[in-house]
Amino acid sequence: MLIDSFAQVSLSILQSPFLMVMLCLSVLLGIILGALPGISSTMALAIFLPMTYGMEPASAIIFLIALLVGSVFGGSISAILINIPGTPGAIVTQFDGFPMAQSGRAGHALGHALIASTLGGLIGFVVLILIAPLVAQSAMAFRSPEFTMLAVFGLVLLAFTAKGSTFAGILSGVIGLICGMVGFDMMTDIARFDFGSHTLQNGIDLIPVTIGIFGLTEVLRTISLDQSKLPKVPPIGSLFPPLKEVAGLWKTTLRGSAIGTFIGAVPAAGSAIAVAIAYAQEQRFARPGATFGKGEPAGIVAPESANSANTGGAMIPMITLGIPGDSMSAVLIGALLIHGLRPGPMLFAENPTIVGTIYAAIFFGTVLTFFIGFGLIRFVVLVMKTPTHILMAAIALLCVVGAYAIRNSVSDIMIMIAFGGLGYIMLLMRIPAAPLAFGIILGPIMEENFRRSLILSKGSWSIFIERPVSATLIVITLATILLPLLPAIGRKARMLEDD
Repeated sequence: MLIDSFAQVSLSILQSPFLMVMLCLSVLLGIILGALPGISSTMALAIFLPMTYGMEPASAIIFLIALLVGSVFGGSISAILINIPGTPGAIVTQFDGFPMAQSGRAGHALGHALIASTLGGLIGFVVLILIAPLVAQSAMAFRSPEFTMLAVFGLVLLAFTAKGSTFAGILSGVIGLICGMVGFDMMTDIARFDFGSHTLQNGIDLIPVTIGIFGLTEVLRTISLDQSKLPKVPPIGSLFPPLKEVAGLWKTTLRGSAIGTFIGAVPAAGSAIAVAIAYAQEQRFARPGATFGKGEPAGIVAPESANSANTGGAMIPMITLGIPGDSMSAVLIGALLIHGLRPGPMLFAENPTIVGTIYAAIFFGTVLTFFIGFGLIRFVVLVMKTPTHILMAAIALLCVVGAYAIRNSVSDIMIMIAFGGLGYIMLLMRIPAAPLAFGIILGPIMEENFRRSLILSKGSWSIFIERPVSATLIVITLATILLPLLPAIGRKARMLEDD
């Protein structure tokens, strides 16, 4: 049935000039924004999300996902040309992309990145349409105890996978949990943590928070950098690398795509982890004489294929369980909620057309990124030379307009500015911001289902152990917490034995 929905939506897109033009413009915009230093994929989604309020849900999803897919590739352009990744997923691409560009093969490096990104995106898409229905079917049997433990598992994962120390990830997640508890209690309808403010009684909306911590924070970070130290953009040259060189990297593409899809399907893992693992594994499988770090094509193909495949993988927990796979899917969850759609297993049963629309948006976005990318790269280089102060002023204005457009409330602008400032302080203190957004999403899910479970069990906590799936999630969560501690415990035990 989902394949039929995908086919019907795809046919509707091909027959609609409006949707095709919107797809092309969205991909084009995504590539440009992804290539601009300081504008991540998450930030692009956050600042353009308010523009979809007046759209039909299907059109809004197509626009946002195509924007996401385009920006994922766009981040590699600045990573290769000026050694500054436009998105977190392009961090590793610069290791070999920039040296390759400096050696006079900038066009070939960009060509490798685009081809690998396209193939990785298509592989991630295929895995998504094969795996997501199975996960959703299994999740249909979930009840409150299972969703509680699933939310706890997601929160634990985000703490351990967040960039930086585990303590910093936990701290950020706790802040998000507290923010998610502001407003009327969902069970008793009593206001809490509102400090007497009528604005906070309605809760802290996810959208101004994400615009603030992913949008305004990046504006503040970018304007604090010394722009005079940015390297000059090298000549592009030919964008088509030798066919023999491309064909010789098919195993690298498959390995990177597999890693990216798998890591993307792990809640809260994110593309930065996927590309790092893909690059490390490729070094391990490298042929003798490989020059990683000095312009090795495999050092571009592996992370780029993983980065794009990660997008499809991250959609699996988002649409099947309602849990964000990364910060980008966290913003997409906000988009679905705004349009009255609750991601999770019931989405497959109640709105198969929306699921088909998500599939179609990923597929068309990936294919169009390939064709538009080849024609757009030289133009993007010119856009990259836009003075930073002009660009950041325009983005800051979009942040303000986007926050206001949610409920036509100045209070949302204040919330956006407050979280933008908080995000910048967290950045200076090396505290990751993504767990905060995850906490706001997962906190209410965990609280609602936890309290409902205790009501059903008349206060007995045994309900979480009696149900097999819930008990399994508890074991997995405990293993996630304890396994990283085993090496330290072993070293401590050996030290005591030596004494």
